[in-house]
Amino acid sequence: MSNPTNASRPSADRLLTLKELAAYLSVNERTLLKLVSEGEVPGVKIGNQWRFRKAMIDAWLDDQMLGVAPRRFEVRSPASPRRMLALESCFQPGHIVPELAATTKLGLVQELATLAGRLGLVTDPSWFADALIERENIMPSAVGNGVAFLHTMYRHPEHVVRPFMVLGRSGRGVDFDALDGKPTHLFFVLGLKYHELHLPWLAKLSQMFARADAVQALLQAPDAESIFEALRGVESNLFPAEKRSVAS
Repeated sequence: MSNPTNASRPSADRLLTLKELAAYLSVNERTLLKLVSEGEVPGVKIGNQWRFRKAMIDAWLDDQMLGVAPRRFEVRSPASPRRMLALESCFQPGHIVPELAATTKLGLVQELATLAGRLGLVTDPSWFADALIERENIMPSAVGNGVAFLHTMYRHPEHVVRPFMVLGRSGRGVDFDALDGKPTHLFFVLGLKYHELHLPWLAKLSQMFARADAVQALLQAPDAESIFEALRGVESNLFPAEKRSVAS
């Protein structure tokens, strides 16, 4: 299957037909129709015809590439560098807010973007907050089970000092437009420096926190250090045989 990044890209954010989307993704129309009908590809049926918002398709492809959604297409950019990073190289106890002050989506994003700025992980916290909200407006990042994986739609290496993750926890929960309609409690915010970033731990996160016991382990931890250790414990329990690698 050829790379959709090499396909002819629609020039505007408009509604695509099934045929146009199949060409954009370089896939067979019948295969695409099956995925759409099963709810695997985001689209809307208008009358008897499927239509697709390009920005939402790009967000869906982005989530596949990052490993926070099941991968349906091979999405690669040969010119992009690969980076294999261990969790500890991108995430430390100081990257955790044990109890967020914010009670709204916008306030929460601003609080975590401010943390990233204070830690020197981004050069412009206002840009980072705006970029996260832009992505949220296209497709919510809350996957259900009390967890959200926030990230920007496009990579801006000039604004991100190095790849990172910050984590905010809300005991009361925040309405984050989750797929299951329930409040979200754990907010993983990803600062991605490269166009295509291969993080072994990132691909695992959605698997790790699809489990209710993993979510509860982080919710019950008393402080940032304990949250960090609980996350490492969940990872090692689920992936006991894997070795971490750190990029130079």
